[in-house]
Amino acid sequence: MMQPTTRLWTRDFLLVSGVNFFLGLVFYMLIVVIGAYAIREYGASFSQAGLIAGIFVIGIFLGRLVIGQLVDIVGQKKTMMMGMAAFALTSCLYFLSNSVLTLLTVRFVHGLALGVASTAAATAVAHIIPHERKAEGIGYFSLSTTLASATGPFLGLWLLQHMNFNWIFAACLIVAVLGLFASMQLRLPRDTASHEGLKSFEFSFGNLMEPKAIPIALVTFLCGLCYASVLTFINAYAIELNLVTAASFFFIVYSGVVLFSRPFTGKLLDRKGSKYVVYPCCVLLALGMVMLATAHNGTALLVAGALIGLGFGNLQSAMQAIAIKVVAPQRMGLASSTFYIFLDASLGFGPYLLGLAITFMGYRSLYWSMAALAAACMLAFYLLHGRHVARLRMQAALDG
Repeated sequence: MMQPTTRLWTRDFLLVSGVNFFLGLVFYMLIVVIGAYAIREYGASFSQAGLIAGIFVIGIFLGRLVIGQLVDIVGQKKTMMMGMAAFALTSCLYFLSNSVLTLLTVRFVHGLALGVASTAAATAVAHIIPHERKAEGIGYFSLSTTLASATGPFLGLWLLQHMNFNWIFAACLIVAVLGLFASMQLRLPRDTASHEGLKSFEFSFGNLMEPKAIPIALVTFLCGLCYASVLTFINAYAIELNLVTAASFFFIVYSGVVLFSRPFTGKLLDRKGSKYVVYPCCVLLALGMVMLATAHNGTALLVAGALIGLGFGNLQSAMQAIAIKVVAPQRMGLASSTFYIFLDASLGFGPYLLGLAITFMGYRSLYWSMAALAAACMLAFYLLHGRHVARLRMQAALDG
């Protein structure tokens, strides 16, 4: 009787993870090249290039806010299919862009579509994963994003070096169509679509986020700024250092380290507590930024990728697991959405602000400042979450 309820690797789990992978693949393929595209094709400034990269994530952010309260009413599969269809259609708009303004518009609506589809996928997988394996399942599900973060930048930079931008846009369109097809194959027995609920639905600002998840989401926002500096500007920085070949393998190393280490850090978090993962990972992230700031050869660049993978790659999954664990089971979907909203905000607004900073301080000084921010995240984690965990555990011991 227990076997069906505790089985994790089901057909639907793999399909939803596949949809999430395809969404992430397009995101990462584009974000590492779109700034260079804007500069090369339209003469955009660094700050404009950062805005073009980041406005996509702002679109995701708003898409999550709008659809978060509707996904269970409309239905997870239906919402996902609508989001994927919109994602494929908006992928076509890159071919029609002819200015910075139109490119900004395309990026924004493309991000909106991804926000809708990815929120539906995250909600669906939360229902698919057995309750007894919730943290483990979320960890494995998030590996689909990790795989995308390795494959996407590598493919994007490779295509940028060997083909023109239209080939990149065509590849993104093909991937989006594959994601749409995968979403159509889903069978979700617990999909909660309700026409009556849709008729009586009233939008509420009070239900946009889960209050208990906001503190850890704030820490995620700060950590995300560090990663945004890498994700958006590593290609331009590598060009300045004449290390473009090494940069094309940066995210391969990053993701390989994450794939190898995440099962261990996930078990460590479950068994020992969040501080045994978060504090060391913040240190590793800071060291990776220092290595990036001082890099003069390809080896140093790849070592930085490994350290940042150990740091931010594991912080991301740890923060999401913490956000889910601090709320009641029926609030896990909203807690996960809150986590992603703050992560999206850092990756969306961050590139524009960091692009402005680069014009004043250059790349090396930027990465030194990101190292300091990564170190400061340890204090932020303690103040916003860590000290409260200790108090809650003490209270639980007294109650027991």
